[in-house]
Amino acid sequence: MSQNVNEVLLRNVALLSQQDEKEEAMMPAGSAPLPSVEEVRHIVSLVKSIIFTDYFYKRQPEEQIRSYYIGVNMEELYRLLNRQIARGLQFCEECSEHDVMEAAEKMALQFIDELPEVKRLLYTDVEAMFHNDPAAVNYGEVIYCYPVVNTMTHYRIAHVLHKMRVPVIPRIITEQAHSKTGIDIHPGATIGEYFSIDHGTGVVIGETTIIGNHVTLYQGVTLGAKSFKYDAEGNMLNVPRHPIIEDNVTIYSNASILGRITIGHDSVIGGNIWVTNSVPPYSRIQQSKAVGLTFQGGLGI
Repeated sequence: MSQNVNEVLLRNVALLSQQDEKEEAMMPAGSAPLPSVEEVRHIVSLVKSIIFTDYFYKRQPEEQIRSYYIGVNMEELYRLLNRQIARGLQFCEECSEHDVMEAAEKMALQFIDELPEVKRLLYTDVEAMFHNDPAAVNYGEVIYCYPVVNTMTHYRIAHVLHKMRVPVIPRIITEQAHSKTGIDIHPGATIGEYFSIDHGTGVVIGETTIIGNHVTLYQGVTLGAKSFKYDAEGNMLNVPRHPIIEDNVTIYSNASILGRITIGHDSVIGGNIWVTNSVPPYSRIQQSKAVGLTFQGGLGI
């Protein structure tokens, strides 16, 4: 390399190595390693291999052999969870270093105890997707191919960690699914069983959303906030601001359901609808009929 190249590289290395006040303010206290995005991704992969063993790991017909492989993955899952939760807890300002290590171990074991319920819920999601889509040929196609399964695996893992108040890690998990599938579900949202999203691209589900059982969404649906509340100092308040969707509701493509409103059970919300008021059970909400117009020679457009 020429002397000029070396000078440019060294000068900018020196500049970028300096930590300014803004950068320092954004960093957690201490010097321990921060969360690893790759290890978090591997945690999700391990959960998949445990829950959908025959699909994402070696197919083992004998129960003892199957248990062995699940056990190996479970041990690695616990080890990685323990480490990544501890790194996430560095963003907890009230936690001391000793508290972090002790809490991480406890939370990792608590998560392991939640895995049977996570598995149960995910299989209800697979079943719902299979029965809601006539294009689905078999359950394997749904598990391997449908973005909702990938998204809900990430979400249901992240939701458990979110309820434990683990910082950062749940958001990393759900955003990994968001970047891959285009489905954006905040880990704080509460979603019941037999949940399905057909196609899925562009779906947004906000943090304080509550969704009941047997709910189906289509692509482009937004369950969002209509407005935000602030305290006396002008700081935004984290209060319930997203919709409540009761059981057996279907919401078609590109509908926007905004604010802390309730969509009553057994309702159908049509496509391209903007809903900002609660609707009672058994409602059918759809857009106005299209108006046909004829233009000649470009006039009146």
